[in-house]
Amino acid sequence: MDVFEAVQKRHSIRAYEPTPIPEEKLRKVLEAARMAPSAGNIQPWHFVVVKDREKRETLAKGGRYARFLAESPIVIVGCGDQEASSNWYTVDVAIAMQNMVLTATGEGLGTCWVASFSEDRVKSLLKIPDNLRVVALMALGYQREKLDIGAKVLHFVRRKKKLEKIIGFDEYGKNLALASL
Repeated sequence: MDVFEAVQKRHSIRAYEPTPIPEEKLRKVLEAARMAPSAGNIQPWHFVVVKDREKRETLAKGGRYARFLAESPIVIVGCGDQEASSNWYTVDVAIAMQNMVLTATGEGLGTCWVASFSEDRVKSLLKIPDNLRVVALMALGYQREKLDIGAKVLHFVRRKKKLEKIIGFDEYGKNLALASL
């Protein structure tokens, strides 16, 4: 699968099989994060890979939109070092996590970003030091087929915006014919 195909196929998965992820696939996903670019090549990230069921269940209870974390076999907690890169750690961690998302998609795995969490609770549970900030949580696993009417309706009503709606050439709102690209 090429990168653009992974971008097109990727969608948020909120139902997971209990099947363990093979170590070689997990390592490849984590390696994709390590290879991400960062401002000044500081690499201000640290990722906590949570496999422990009780910890995943605690993380799932910590946010309104995080319940499915309990059933994903792995939760990856993306942290940024605010002392190493106070201005850019959030962007750098997000880029690294997106690398993981696309690599996971290419490996036949599902993911879902989670921003619904109590940072203090996550840090306490996982013993994350003070200099690190929790940027996002990410479920990782094999998709469980589930009829999700709410998601289907949402994606029907709120489709991806057309390219012309999100691009301005040389200034905001200046839309040139995309055919000339």
